[in-house]
Amino acid sequence: MAQTAAERPMLATRACRRRWRAWIGLTCLLAVVGCGERLPDGADSQGLHADTLYVGRHILTMNEAAGAVSAVAVAGETIAWVGDRDAWRGHADEVVELGQRALLPGFIDAHGHLSFMARTLGLANLAPPPVGGVTDIASLKQVMIDYIAAHDVAAGAWVVGFGYDDSLIAERRHPDRDDLDAVSTEHPIALVHVSGHLMATNSVALREAGITAATPDPPGGVIRRRSDSDEPSGVLEETAMGPLTGLFLGDDGLTTGAIDAALGEYARFGVTTVQDSAASWQLHALLAEIAADTGLKLDVLLFPVGMDGTFALPEGVELGRYSDRLQVAGTKLMLDGSPQGKTAFLSEPYHVVPEGLPDDYRGYPVMTNNRAKALIRDYLSRGIPMQIHANGDAAADMLINAVAAAVADDPVEDHRTVMIHAQTVREDQLDRMQALGIIPSFFAAHVFYWGDWHRDSVLGPERAARISPTASSLERGLPFTLHNDAPIVPPDMLRLLWAATHRETRSGRILGEAQRIEVLEALRAVTINAAHQSFEEDRKGTLTPGKQADLVVLSANPLDTAPEALLELQVLRTVSRGVTVYDAERATP
Repeated sequence: MAQTAAERPMLATRACRRRWRAWIGLTCLLAVVGCGERLPDGADSQGLHADTLYVGRHILTMNEAAGAVSAVAVAGETIAWVGDRDAWRGHADEVVELGQRALLPGFIDAHGHLSFMARTLGLANLAPPPVGGVTDIASLKQVMIDYIAAHDVAAGAWVVGFGYDDSLIAERRHPDRDDLDAVSTEHPIALVHVSGHLMATNSVALREAGITAATPDPPGGVIRRRSDSDEPSGVLEETAMGPLTGLFLGDDGLTTGAIDAALGEYARFGVTTVQDSAASWQLHALLAEIAADTGLKLDVLLFPVGMDGTFALPEGVELGRYSDRLQVAGTKLMLDGSPQGKTAFLSEPYHVVPEGLPDDYRGYPVMTNNRAKALIRDYLSRGIPMQIHANGDAAADMLINAVAAAVADDPVEDHRTVMIHAQTVREDQLDRMQALGIIPSFFAAHVFYWGDWHRDSVLGPERAARISPTASSLERGLPFTLHNDAPIVPPDMLRLLWAATHRETRSGRILGEAQRIEVLEALRAVTINAAHQSFEEDRKGTLTPGKQADLVVLSANPLDTAPEALLELQVLRTVSRGVTVYDAERATP
């Protein structure tokens, strides 16, 4: 689709677009830290006192203005000095000799779900290898039976599993109510699909939710039926899950221990800033209480759900400002579902249409086009940043057209609207996104986890080769970020970098070689680009004096590592605001 007349002038008239085009090239980081900035030399460090001085040959500041750096000094929560180790004239309480290890800015996972991550740590693990051990329906049922026995679950109490994947189960189908009735007829059972967009339930769970043959499909969702009747099969899609998720995934069950454990998992992978996208205000209250009481070990950005259009900050909370390491950073909207679950909204039919659906089936949106336009217009006019879930290219059209219509009537400077996942965006859509200032955040780990499924069943070879089109974005100078969508997949940032640069599927085949990017570009996507996405480039994303001391130490320099070997690297230390929150040698997550 060609750019509209309203979009074309924006490239020439909006300064932020010019910054973004420069940002991704060799001079990109000059635009972020300021072209006139002078880095400290030896004289600048005279008399400085640092808590820790990191020294070594493999320090990646992600700041092109810095040149070669062999020492970084940290004082309190701040990076105090950066330069050549021979120029250091201050005093440090601790000196860390990096040797062959590498020092980088802490990783920023640009989209995820902290509270969901915390909940899943206590659920039955139904993931396939390498995350879990479920390979077929029989092994799935056994995991559930063992879980009920191990946890001595009382009759009538909910039993919840997470992570089953029909694309990797031998039978290539979802478990249904009959499968789960064989596990238990005394417990309501709900299994959340790995995508988070579908659910499998037993008969007791359906009764608890009041879902019967007479229950109609809700707007934006589907109650799957038995082939010969209207009787629910036990599989629920999208908004049809609503009555159940409220019963067993409410924020009331979250504990300080569960949140701390989830943050520890992020820290183990080198992440220093996490998100809870699609949060509730109840969750915000809980996290604020934890933050004020025992503290949060990492920075947390919240994006409360804004689907009803009533986004309103609690008294005393300021948008975009931290309080005890917790920040409300914007709102979250959903436009469609999951490509691997075949609920994403595509412009062309699925390669293999799900059984029982017409040949032209291409998924569906979870809200109407008019509703999406109204919500996006409202939030843009109110200056509320948005993360908008759009997996299918038809959903991407909804987002792009809504932003275009809104800014044509009322131009908005530097809104940084984020298209979450952006799995199937087309070349013409990338052009329009660049013009409109829409940032794609790619779920690049899909290439490994579901690449074979996308190629063989979801999209077909041609479309699948373009999922997460990072190289196409780079060609346009369109900034992008990368994310894991934890707990959909673990927050493993090194695997994410490997997937974006190498693009190898589970079967060992390369999917979309033309979309491979260099390791440096992938690193930018999880450091300075991710900081920029959330309006935090002034405090995070590079090792620059005055910025927050968020650091990660890797076992070797990723720029000296071939993309296919990135999985061999290890996170050895994670530092958040100057405090070590993970140390592999001391095993302190």
